[in-house]
Amino acid sequence: MEQKHPLPPFTLEMAKQKIQMAEDAWNSQDPEKVSKAYTIDSEWRNRDTFINGREEIVLFLQKKWEKELYYKLKKEYWAHTENRIAVRFEYEYQTKDGNWFRAYGNENWEFDENGLMAKRYASINDLAIKEEDRKFK
Repeated sequence: MEQKHPLPPFTLEMAKQKIQMAEDAWNSQDPEKVSKAYTIDSEWRNRDTFINGREEIVLFLQKKWEKELYYKLKKEYWAHTENRIAVRFEYEYQTKDGNWFRAYGNENWEFDENGLMAKRYASINDLAIKEEDRKFK
């Protein structure tokens, strides 16, 4: 049986560990690695895009990181329950035409009994920034 520790029910320490693991994986910009944290049939809403399953997650992330260059993400604990975690985040990226953006948002995560994320709902807003205003370098 595939598992991703820590497993629910989450303590505060365990929730923060899951968040750091997610941040590290996303900052690797490795779609296959990121997808392994999710159930085979994971459900996502990312902005206005609905994604189902690991294969779609990998394809989505490949396209994302082809467009979002120099991607750097920071996640922050917001709240948790037994098998759910809420985070706020911000990340920065540059487009191919040289423009910089900072994206802000919130994510709600739901995990199965094996510690894999079964649901991920992300609300995200982008703000154009100047290169000299970057936080994450």
